Amino acid sequence: MYMSINTMNQDAIASNDVLGNLTTAVLVLDTSLRVCYINTATEILFEISQRQAEHIPLQNLLPGESRLFSSLKRVVTTGQALIEREVHLFLPASGEILVDCSMKVLDIDQAYVILELSQLDYQQRINRDENLHTQQQVVRGLAHEIKNPLGGLRGAAQLLERQLDSEDLKEYTRIIITEADRLQNLMNRMLGPNQHPEKKDTNIHEVLQHVRQLVDIEVDERLKFKIDYDPSIPELYADFDQLIQIFLNIVRNAVQAMHGVGLITLRTRIQRNLTIEQHYYRLGLLVEIEDNGPGIPKTLQDSLFYPLVTGRADGTGLGLYLVQNLVQRNDGTVTCNSQPGQTIFSVTFPLELGRER
Repeated sequence: MYMSINTMNQDAIASNDVLGNLTTAVLVLDTSLRVCYINTATEILFEISQRQAEHIPLQNLLPGESRLFSSLKRVVTTGQALIEREVHLFLPASGEILVDCSMKVLDIDQAYVILELSQLDYQQRINRDENLHTQQQVVRGLAHEIKNPLGGLRGAAQLLERQLDSEDLKEYTRIIITEADRLQNLMNRMLGPNQHPEKKDTNIHEVLQHVRQLVDIEVDERLKFKIDYDPSIPELYADFDQLIQIFLNIVRNAVQAMHGVGLITLRTRIQRNLTIEQHYYRLGLLVEIEDNGPGIPKTLQDSLFYPLVTGRADGTGLGLYLVQNLVQRNDGTVTCNSQPGQTIFSVTFPLELGRER
């Protein structure tokens, strides 16, 4: 038996007017994800009335959407609130929109879930991406300027070492050479990979299993992996080695954040009706790397993929910068949602490119 918002207790009824006056779209769902109530903003967004929407499955309003439904089911199961940022939703009435999604179980009654959709300003997203691109170009320019004299510095230290008889003095030249090599490697990482991706049909689960095996060697039994794969996912047209580097960097970041103790979930899903870099795709691959660590500080979340941004004293701030660089080279996009106890890196690739080449 389905219940409308009018059958909730008096506190819920009192909040009805509050929800109705909000400018963000709010939906109240039962635990089967059927609509109990929508506010005025939702009626406008979906072009449907409260009476028409009541009792229908949310899947009818958002056909083909899998990521949001997976998150809602987690909220229902765990009772924990969840926020998904920059989610692409396809609305039959108006096409694709970009939203931040907030999901939580209603405090007044455990039988209901509230979903809030905050539509994002697409121009704001473009401006942020352009700012990131500008910073990347500046860093690459600086890396070139620093890299050029390093070769001369190293060569001069080698020549000097040959002229010295004292082993004590040679120790200083070795330090110069070692540090020059270290800086050279750092500059190479800042510049990113020079070679073009060598794309071929790739099984994403082979990539993730290889990453898991590499990390297993570095950790002990206090770190656990959970596998949640969709076996129906077709092959991805991408560079195998670059995919390894992408997910190895993300997983190692998670391990370091948790100090080698915790749970990392590797999840794959099909996505439908998605947009990447203003290109529309009917079919895509979503890979999620989830950990139950302390989370990423809010002060870092907006600049997470910027070069030289790190939350660790010994970090270079280039790992996630390189991740984004490699993801973009393989026509994908990467985002992160983090709160204490749950951090999810979401990497999305189109699945149509291999068939169209």
